Amino acid sequence: VMRKPRAAVGSGHRKQAASQEGREKHTLGSSQAKPSAPDGCAGTIPECPEVSAGLARQPEEVVLQASISPYHLFRDTAEVTAFRGNLLSWYDREKRDLPWRRQAEDEVDLDKRAYAVWVSEVMLQQTQVATVINYYTRWMQKWPTLQDLASASLEEVNQLWAGLGYYSRGRRLQEGARKVVEELGGHMPRTAETLQQLLPGVGRYTAGAIASIAFGQATGVVDGNVVRVLCRVRAIGADPSSTVVSQQLWSLAQQLVDPARPGDFNQAAMELGATVCTPQRPHCSQCPVQNLCRARQRVEQEQLSASQSLLGSPDIEKCAPNTGQCQLCPPPTQPWDQTLGVANFPRKASRRPPREVCSATCVLEQPRALGGARILLVQRPKSGLLAGLWEFPSVTLEPSEKHQYKALMQELQSWAGPLPAAGLQHLGEVVHIFSHIKLTYQVYSLALEGQTPVTTTPPGARWLTREEFHTAAVSTAMKK
Repeated sequence: VMRKPRAAVGSGHRKQAASQEGREKHTLGSSQAKPSAPDGCAGTIPECPEVSAGLARQPEEVVLQASISPYHLFRDTAEVTAFRGNLLSWYDREKRDLPWRRQAEDEVDLDKRAYAVWVSEVMLQQTQVATVINYYTRWMQKWPTLQDLASASLEEVNQLWAGLGYYSRGRRLQEGARKVVEELGGHMPRTAETLQQLLPGVGRYTAGAIASIAFGQATGVVDGNVVRVLCRVRAIGADPSSTVVSQQLWSLAQQLVDPARPGDFNQAAMELGATVCTPQRPHCSQCPVQNLCRARQRVEQEQLSASQSLLGSPDIEKCAPNTGQCQLCPPPTQPWDQTLGVANFPRKASRRPPREVCSATCVLEQPRALGGARILLVQRPKSGLLAGLWEFPSVTLEPSEKHQYKALMQELQSWAGPLPAAGLQHLGEVVHIFSHIKLTYQVYSLALEGQTPVTTTPPGARWLTREEFHTAAVSTAMKK
């Protein structure tokens, strides 16, 4: 159960694609301004109409098939059977021992099993497996059932989630648990279709993972790791985030999934991408499906062509669509790179550089407060980036305004009352990279040495000890 796509996924997290499941559009609030990564990378490619076997094919899909060569498809049942058998045999020998797998395998209650899978899938989106393990263990100890999570507060959820990133994932997970308990009689929907339809934040990938692993539904899944595996196995070099390629990858995943062991098959495909068919330096000699891999065949053919250049090119199988340019092949602007080998596939998605934002933030401290030194934290808005988390008072700056003392002092005084401006000291800067934002904090400090300790604060503000700060629902950026 590992992955979250929006570019090549590495051996540590899941990447999500352009239309991430449950992804919100975040903008910087008045006080400031999502983080990322590979294996565990679980993400999904964009949601697209069903192209699964047995489902009615959309009219436009028939047109698309005309420009897709059989070279990129599995031509017969023998190939499919071999792929399934080889992959599952390898998985049975080599799969990693992960807590969510043990939880799903040992749990006989279907609702508890589905909940355990759901939590792991949401956590693994955009987050490394190594990071998720401890968070998952703590979460399941604190909220072992849907009912437990539904009765928790958002503050508790944010507090446990702190540092895991993409905080809306935790919020939506709790919203979904409450819906199951309050509206669905405590029972999880049993199919991928109803999971996606009824649960907030559950998209096509997560729904398919839960349905196949927890309920044994024969439905394929496509995350960042599966994108890479399928693109290499079938030499698909076009942009995997495009509608045409996305549809074809989901169709291939549905064709390949083993109806007898759909959950194991899907996890095996993701495991293969996470541990063997990695973005760089894949371990092709350890791959259980190397004999079916067109990318590997292409590497061998290119090597053979080079060695036989004086004798003419050998007769090799290539993509040869009947009409026009094949929509699954790399564009002419991306010729074969001999140094990359199988890593020529999939095509790397173009990524926009993160938007640069500046913010001034202040650690306002009462060194002599009752019960020990305390620092001021204020709560972010209930929606948007880092919704509901706590942070030091901050103001957004224009790039040219590096030392906006006045605006920062006004922000501080709105929370703590009159303050001595002379004590405000600039300490330096902290840079934190979100998925779409490079945020530079200009960090200040202000110690209320001689003032009468502040004992009352407006709603949305707290004075915490440093120990309380480290266990509060604060973002990684604030801990920096």
